[in-house]
Amino acid sequence: MKRIAAIIAGLATAFFAAAQDYGELFEAESTSALRSAVSFFCSDSLGGRQAGSKGEAMAADYVEASFLDAGLELLNSGDDRSFGIRQESGDTLRSRNVAAVIPGYDRKLKDRYIVLGARLEDGNASGLAVLLSLARTLSTNRVLLKRSVVLAAFGSASLTNAGSWYFLNRSFSEAGNIDAMINLDRLGEGASGFYAYTSSNADLNSAIRALEATLQPLQPDILTKEPFPSEHRSFYSKQIPSVLFTSSKGPDYDFRKDDPSSFQYDYMAREQEYLYNFTVSLAGGPAPVMYPDKEQDKSLNTKTVAYYDCDRRPSFFGSGDPASFLRRWVYVYLKYPDYARENGIQGRVLVDFTIDENGHVGDVSVRRGVHPSLDAEAVRVISASPDWKPGILNGRKVKASMSLYVDFRLERKKRR
Repeated sequence: MKRIAAIIAGLATAFFAAAQDYGELFEAESTSALRSAVSFFCSDSLGGRQAGSKGEAMAADYVEASFLDAGLELLNSGDDRSFGIRQESGDTLRSRNVAAVIPGYDRKLKDRYIVLGARLEDGNASGLAVLLSLARTLSTNRVLLKRSVVLAAFGSASLTNAGSWYFLNRSFSEAGNIDAMINLDRLGEGASGFYAYTSSNADLNSAIRALEATLQPLQPDILTKEPFPSEHRSFYSKQIPSVLFTSSKGPDYDFRKDDPSSFQYDYMAREQEYLYNFTVSLAGGPAPVMYPDKEQDKSLNTKTVAYYDCDRRPSFFGSGDPASFLRRWVYVYLKYPDYARENGIQGRVLVDFTIDENGHVGDVSVRRGVHPSLDAEAVRVISASPDWKPGILNGRKVKASMSLYVDFRLERKKRR
């Protein structure tokens, strides 16, 4: 018996050592790949990867080559992948996205998509490096993906997220089939932590918490306040549930330069492993819903209170001033309709809406319109609002109504 016990103990020790060696080898390989990618993105030859620059184009070429090397299928090629942005000077800045797809295997879900994205510009070498590592691991294990997974590097993020907007509205014809978006921005700063921001989406929060019951290399803290603006905003404005994963809690985010010395590559490798597991889980699970409890909310029969009659008024990202909502959300995502711009149509649209007991914005309607195109855009951007903190009256959460003017103003052309 002692001899058998000794043999079992020896086998267990050998197995543990082999498992440890494998784990160390896996982490070492991941760390090496991450270091290599970060080193390229931070090289002086790229000059910071500013929007429309030669450095951004070189970074895009590197991402494209990495996608192809990982066995991914590019979504666009040639001129189809680039876009132009008109500058105040009248010149057109040229930028581009790089997007590729890993087809899902499930017959019913293969035409639905999960998008993994990261911006190309300076300040996100870590997010890009993790994106490329995920491309390899997801491609190798594509038999686990029920939904198709699109991996994308977006150009010109500092110019109101132009790349992700172009992807959703111009280049990706299946945008209506996107079930969720995962945004990678500023990862690998282990001392700062690991965070997930879902704009309080209940389904995405549940998906994150479900992984807490499984063995993971680390777990993100869920933030209720957006740490900084990034590509997830474009998807959110299209009513697509989105989650930002980051190691930067903000709010001093300003597209600052990458600092490779601040990255902890072993920590990035663990983030990569978590993000791989999260992506596989999301690709095989139920589709997140933008407002999961909307159907339940319909059954509530409560009195609607005027915004200014609340003891504590509804607040948007910590501010009870409606002007803050206009400044931080409405005018960030408002798109001037082409027809109205071309025909010189402008004015103020008065919009009514409610913020219910759960903070959801609803019942959006135009009380006083200007033109159908402007009216529709005002309704669209307010309807896409993230949740508010609900109003309080007599110690209870209430449904509050309010009205706001949304201004559409055309800039006057400067005389030469």
